[in-house]
Amino acid sequence: MDDGASIAGSYGAYGEKKNYGRTYMGVFRKTFLIGPDGRIVRAWDKVTPKGHASEVLQALREADT
Repeated sequence: MDDGASIAGSYGAYGEKKNYGRTYMGVFRKTFLIGPDGRIVRAWDKVTPKGHASEVLQALREADT
């Protein structure tokens, strides 16, 4: 659990959002592929769920080779 969104904020995945003229704080849809050494191997911004899992799986396979 990320109470206070400190972890999400450090990854740039939490901040000010706007929707229909309303401004609020919220979580951005992002995905991070993190290697065994704890480093970010690849990052995706503005993720849409449809087809994203297979894209991440392909990147994982490429990183593993």
